[in-house]
Amino acid sequence: MARIGRATRTAPGRLRLAGALLAVVTLAFGTLTAWQVNSRAQAAERVVSYSQPLSQAAADIHRSLADADTTAATGFLLAGAEPKAVRERYEQDLATASRLIAEAAARTTASSPAQGWLATLNQQVPVYAGLVESARADNRQGFPLGGAYLRYASDQMRTVLLPAAAQLSAAENQELADDYAAARSVPWAAYGLGVLALATLVWVQVVLYRRTNRVFNIGLLGATAAVLSAVLWLTVAGTGVNSALRDSERHGAAPLRALNAARVDVLTARLAENLHFVARGSSTKYAELWTKTTEHLAATDGGSGPAGTLPDALRLAPADAQAAITDAQQQYQHWRDRHLAASRLENVDADYQGALDATVTVKEADVPGTADASFNATDQRLAQAAAELKQFEQAAEGTDGDLRTAAVAVAVLALAAAASAVRGLGRRLAEYR
Repeated sequence: MARIGRATRTAPGRLRLAGALLAVVTLAFGTLTAWQVNSRAQAAERVVSYSQPLSQAAADIHRSLADADTTAATGFLLAGAEPKAVRERYEQDLATASRLIAEAAARTTASSPAQGWLATLNQQVPVYAGLVESARADNRQGFPLGGAYLRYASDQMRTVLLPAAAQLSAAENQELADDYAAARSVPWAAYGLGVLALATLVWVQVVLYRRTNRVFNIGLLGATAAVLSAVLWLTVAGTGVNSALRDSERHGAAPLRALNAARVDVLTARLAENLHFVARGSSTKYAELWTKTTEHLAATDGGSGPAGTLPDALRLAPADAQAAITDAQQQYQHWRDRHLAASRLENVDADYQGALDATVTVKEADVPGTADASFNATDQRLAQAAAELKQFEQAAEGTDGDLRTAAVAVAVLALAAAASAVRGLGRRLAEYR
């Protein structure tokens, strides 16, 4: 400290100290900024290549399992007249779920909470498939035990598999949200050091002007321009990346989560409708499941805002996807009306077969006026909306590269600023020799 004090008593000593201070401040600014921006780049890369795909895979697992259960019940009701397309859809659903489970397990770390849910799914999917095959075999031979097997398989799906899939989806969605937050975080410490570096450069130039009466120092002006350019580059790059990530989340990830919830609810309602006929009206729990699920699909919060999964999906969806969801809502309403008509056939007219024919069709193509046709139309419109929403997720692609470029640019500019400042003060020092 005494040596520093003695150095500051002379003009050359003060110039050397000022040069050292400027070099330290500008290099610290460049180093810290590069580290913080690179951390954001890593988070943005995780969004695109890791957490976003895993989040969507978890949602697809959930939907595929729900669709498999619904399709299995449809095939059971059609028995020997089951169309090839229905059987292929069920098999494709299980194959898709199994493939995605294996891929997700390979990509997640051993410490991830998702591993436990993936292990449960991996163990239970074959068990469920075996129960469905037993139900199908008994049903084709006319054994009443087939219905019991199918209901048990569906109970396993709804109490074990689907809750595990929902937990997996929640865990992956949280990881995606954390990565979005990290990628959008503002590097306040970098901005603080940038402001400090600019303030220090201005202060040194003002002091030099007062002592030497020289307005400009080319080296210090160059250093100031370099630091200012670095701060501006950081701001422009950060703003652009934040905008892209915000579009990706608001117009892609967030509405997709709401839409996936609506699609699972639609499938659950269809499952309840089918299982009611599998049980031949011997249980009220499937009618209760239908009522609970359909209320959850279309409910509104006392008229003050959307609360059901379909209105919520419509509220969050960007304009490009709203038309498909609106059409899905209309088809869903037709489905509910036809479900009520089928219920009247069964409960008022005691026409079980007529109610079944109005709900599940044997033909490969949809039969107009049936609940089957309206369900299929609802499901197809929601799938169309999901495909449109996935395009918005691509807005996050390339953001990690933009951030890494900014990190390198700021580091180079900070290094140039330090060199320029030292050179500028070195010329003043030369005047004392």
